Amino acid sequence: MPVTSRQLTKPGTAALSDALGKRGAMDHDMQCRSANPIMAGPAYTVRVHTADILMIALALKQCPKGHVLVIDGQGELNTALWGELTTYSAYGKGLAGIVIDGAIRDARKISKHKLPVFARAVVPNGGGTEYLGEINQTVCCGGQVVRPGDWVVGDHDGIVVIPVESADAVLETAMRIVKAEEKIERAILDGVELADLLQTEALVEKKRSGVFIPQLRAEQPPK
Repeated sequence: MPVTSRQLTKPGTAALSDALGKRGAMDHDMQCRSANPIMAGPAYTVRVHTADILMIALALKQCPKGHVLVIDGQGELNTALWGELTTYSAYGKGLAGIVIDGAIRDARKISKHKLPVFARAVVPNGGGTEYLGEINQTVCCGGQVVRPGDWVVGDHDGIVVIPVESADAVLETAMRIVKAEEKIERAILDGVELADLLQTEALVEKKRSGVFIPQLRAEQPPK
């Protein structure tokens, strides 16, 4: 069976990123601006002209329930693409969350709202309504390529994008990582040194005794 939003929120974005080979995470400043950062849903995308909100209301109208509306605002930080009224509308439609590569305003009210709203910045300036954009096309948001239908997962650590075709395998790996970390945690609470659990001394000695050639990405035995 395909994965669900609830399943993808369980391991956390850190484990999901590890399961992706330490990839998939959006830029560090894509932070939750609302009261609830826990979010997972398929992406519904819109790309807008810099500092222009013309297409956002239309994308909001068309975005299906349970999806994450992903707005490629090209990282513009001095003009808000989202605010209080759009937040109320998205919540009423049952959207899973909002991700904006740009800024929001009405931060006081959004900060108390239950809808997950992630953005790079907060600024008072509002956008214009002059230019056409693109809806439900592949976009770049927070430094990650996001295709319609890709899974977008958020929590207190940030946002991870999971290719839809890899979601099952990524979730399985992430849950194995979580279980392994739980075993390590129990051992630490019992007084075991983390370095011993991770066999750090042996790894350090191996690196000291070998010759590392960065171009080959492999350790070469000394001659």
